[in-house]
Amino acid sequence: MAAIDTAAPPGKLRRDAGVVGLLFASTTSMIGSGWLFGAYHASKIAGPLSVWSWVIGAVIIMLIALCFAELSTMFSKSGALVHMSHASHGETLGRLWGWMLFLSYAPVPAVEAEGIVTYANNYLPYFIKGDGSGTLTLMGFIASAVLLSVLAVLNLLAIKALLKVNNTVTWWKIAVPLVTVVGLIAASTHWGVWHAAPGTYSSQGMFTAIPAAGIVFSFLGFRTAIDLGGESANPGRNIPMAVIGSVVLAAFVYILLQVAFIMALSPENLKNGWTALSFAGSAGPFAGLAATLGMGWLALLLYVDAYISPGGTGLIYVTGGSRILYAVGDTDSGPQSLTHTTKSGVPWLAVAVMWAVGVFFLLPFPAWQLLVGYISSVTVLTYGLGPIVLMVLRRSQPDAPRAFKLAGAEILAPLAFIASNLVIYWTGFYTDSILFGMLLGGFAIYALVFHLVQKKPASAFGWNNIGWLALWFGGLWVITALGTSRHALGMLGFWDGMAAVAIWSLVVIWFALNAALPAEETGALMERIQHGN
Repeated sequence: MAAIDTAAPPGKLRRDAGVVGLLFASTTSMIGSGWLFGAYHASKIAGPLSVWSWVIGAVIIMLIALCFAELSTMFSKSGALVHMSHASHGETLGRLWGWMLFLSYAPVPAVEAEGIVTYANNYLPYFIKGDGSGTLTLMGFIASAVLLSVLAVLNLLAIKALLKVNNTVTWWKIAVPLVTVVGLIAASTHWGVWHAAPGTYSSQGMFTAIPAAGIVFSFLGFRTAIDLGGESANPGRNIPMAVIGSVVLAAFVYILLQVAFIMALSPENLKNGWTALSFAGSAGPFAGLAATLGMGWLALLLYVDAYISPGGTGLIYVTGGSRILYAVGDTDSGPQSLTHTTKSGVPWLAVAVMWAVGVFFLLPFPAWQLLVGYISSVTVLTYGLGPIVLMVLRRSQPDAPRAFKLAGAEILAPLAFIASNLVIYWTGFYTDSILFGMLLGGFAIYALVFHLVQKKPASAFGWNNIGWLALWFGGLWVITALGTSRHALGMLGFWDGMAAVAIWSLVVIWFALNAALPAEETGALMERIQHGN
């Protein structure tokens, strides 16, 4: 059998990514700063119920990932998430979603850089302000910007070399958390901590912790295998295996870490309740606990890993985000120059843009948890489109080739859409207002440029295909405003709000399906996308 030619013509990407490379690319995107901080923040919000927060978070992400696993085999191109929305609801939605996806990727390397300097601040106290806010000092900002520069330079490696580096890093990133789990559980002596301070947490916190503690953020990286689909010689087999396998692997690690974290606590740490959980070295939670339990060797290992785990995640997110930008240029949603590649097939200008925007995100969100809240909201919102696209294509393109076909999609896809909207609801009114305000502003700018600068008619804008977005976003915002989160009106109970989100999601699905492109147009678009025309 002849070997598949994976060489990259000028302006094209190489096809050197195998199943292990894609699996580890997604896994390393998930096991980053989230494992260093997530268990601590989840414990403060949900107490021992935080273990169930990770389980629920994993189920939600798996529902979404299963939808994308099928779609990825139909759009096996780098930046596939951009192309999907073009095919289902037309050019305008595709362009809007492409830039939303970019804005969900760009801050992640920044948050990983902040995770590194936050741990480093335990022994080099120059990076984080001492007022308890967790915000960066000027020195911390400069250090984070330099770290982003290193990630960008490493991304100029050819994809095969980059994934080899990442494979080595990922083995480390899996091993260290598992060693931490064994070490903390073995040294734990306060098994009764599971029942400590029972009045200081609630079942509501179990859900709000999912976005607020970085749980959703910790699972978001499954999409990296999809973003690199155009660089795999056998995407139909490799992408679904990588997507599903990475979620299962990361969930296993994260749930064990939360259990170990809680078991390593003592009643003294909880004397003021779970919400006031504190101990020496809590700015580096796992390392602080290890030191408290007399395991200096583990604390040292964790301080070393505080560079490697977030660094590896930031590295691969620069890769994924640059491929989203490549697709933005490839679909004429942005400058064609974004598709310029090096001789080894790396979109160098897209990498540079990822660096610049990442530095910008260090400014408005100069604390790890603040940045995580934004990323979780905007990313889950972009993920919500996946189940919609799957339902559209099942209806309009039933005979299109699918290397992986999701069983029970008629039930699982609506559940995935509802779950993604629930995460937005749990995020709370304050963050959602910022998110939807940003989206409204961006949409207004795009519409003005389309009509006034490019002088295109309203008939070419595709209003009939995107009007359902106003129902989706507006309805979610209203339900959240009526809820019980910070700054909300408190007119709708927490559980009532969840029921309202589920019902509204079904309404939005009906409108979205009826606003899709005609089957013939979708088929023609998919043919053009696959052949790069």
